[in-house]
Amino acid sequence: MRVMLVHPSALMYSEIFLRLEPLGLERVAAAARDAGHEVRVVDLQVLSRSLLDREMVSFAPEALGISLNYLANIPEAIDIARRAKAASPGCFVFFGGHSVSFIAEHVLEQADGAVDAIVRGEGEPAVAPLLAAVRDGGVQTVPGVVCADGRGPAPKLLDSLDRPRPARDLMRKRRRYFIGELDPCASIEFTRGCPWDCSFCSAWTFYGRSYRKASPEGAAEEMASIREPNVFIVDDVAFIRPEHGDGIAAELERRRIRKRYYLETRSDVLLRNQEVFQRWTRLGLRYMFLGMEAIDAEGLDLYRKRVSPDDNFRALEVARRMGIMVAINLIVDPAWDAERFRVVREFALSVPEIVHLTVMTPYPGTEIWHTEARQLTTRDYRLFDIQHAVVPTTLPLDEFYRELVRTQAVINRKHLGLSNAIGAMGVLGRNLARGQTNFARMLWKFGRVYNAGRQLADHRRPVEFELPLPQRRATPPGRQDLYIHTRVPAHPLRRDERIEQTARADRTERAEQGERVERPDPEPDGV
Repeated sequence: MRVMLVHPSALMYSEIFLRLEPLGLERVAAAARDAGHEVRVVDLQVLSRSLLDREMVSFAPEALGISLNYLANIPEAIDIARRAKAASPGCFVFFGGHSVSFIAEHVLEQADGAVDAIVRGEGEPAVAPLLAAVRDGGVQTVPGVVCADGRGPAPKLLDSLDRPRPARDLMRKRRRYFIGELDPCASIEFTRGCPWDCSFCSAWTFYGRSYRKASPEGAAEEMASIREPNVFIVDDVAFIRPEHGDGIAAELERRRIRKRYYLETRSDVLLRNQEVFQRWTRLGLRYMFLGMEAIDAEGLDLYRKRVSPDDNFRALEVARRMGIMVAINLIVDPAWDAERFRVVREFALSVPEIVHLTVMTPYPGTEIWHTEARQLTTRDYRLFDIQHAVVPTTLPLDEFYRELVRTQAVINRKHLGLSNAIGAMGVLGRNLARGQTNFARMLWKFGRVYNAGRQLADHRRPVEFELPLPQRRATPPGRQDLYIHTRVPAHPLRRDERIEQTARADRTERAEQGERVERPDPEPDGV
């Protein structure tokens, strides 16, 4: 079967700071190819819509899948689905990805026949059975699939992260992928899932708080196959388990693999596993993303980060001693006033780290979706990109955006002072000498992409497709009600395991009811 897989266009944040290879789509492509299908991938982050239109005709796909990890891409995806149906009326169109998994039935209805099925959960174990069912019938029986004829069984988790390996050879213009000054940059996945339960995040609800690891040998083998000199480790939290980070490091050392790395982790993980991160600096770890989210205890409690401000600031000191450049993320609460923005600017200018701002956004699959969604000021998918305010702001909306852009601009100028500019010019020169222009474009595009006028105007665009509101319930949903994936024990539990499971469920239930529960270390499945 001829299968075309599509990644939608870049979002606002990606226009400047990063453009990552679609690793999940590459793995789904590999799974489809392993099943004997002819696969073509079109990444609209780096390729044009006109090319996609031409290849819909020339390749004439019998099945077309679109990756939807971001809500903001849903209107574009529905438009692509309509074009695919027009170009090839018999083409089977399906969506998959993180965000669409939580609202599958709603999007299927909105597409009004342009989409035949939506895959909930992980795509790798679903794509081959789905394509077989497209050929032989029974699409509604495929695990994880939602279609007009109903919903299939629960989605399956991938057995091993070692396979399938991403089909990087199917990607075109790979040199367009970058993050910051790591230009070009490939991506790799060592673990999947997150055992924490931050209220604003849906990573843990998607995977049902499971946590899986690639084998050190498999990770090193894949790293050896990557041609780019720079690699972004896409794990939600890198090196939670020190023995796993050490195991991969040992394999890379044995193979004498050296690259420059960028990763994301938590402050408490960095503090607890300093030796592992220090070892990785010797392998080439240069950049780290820390989701601090807030600079005070009140904000951290609001987002249930389970760390203290002291933890965050100690982690910054540790990273500085290791020579790791840190990018900090802070969540902008729409309730901020001008004084709060001023305090944040002062903080950002007082530390040497890069500071990024993202706007608090309730997403389906998060706990705050069920507490904040009924206050939404818009349900336009395109504004759910962590750069727009979608709940009421304390400041008038135009003033909120002016403060937001002003704050981020002040922060960015901090890194373009004389001494930093000289360093940036050195990086820029090296990249340009290799024909890499992504970092150069990033430096000069901020004012054109980020401006209050553009963000305000985005709210005035005609809206065709809107998010659903959460269903009304007598009580808030339990945690497992939010899960896409759930783990079923392979063997009956022993009595002591049943007792521990009951105790864990009791702690969770009390936590949901607002009691203080001491849980210093997460207890993920599969660690």
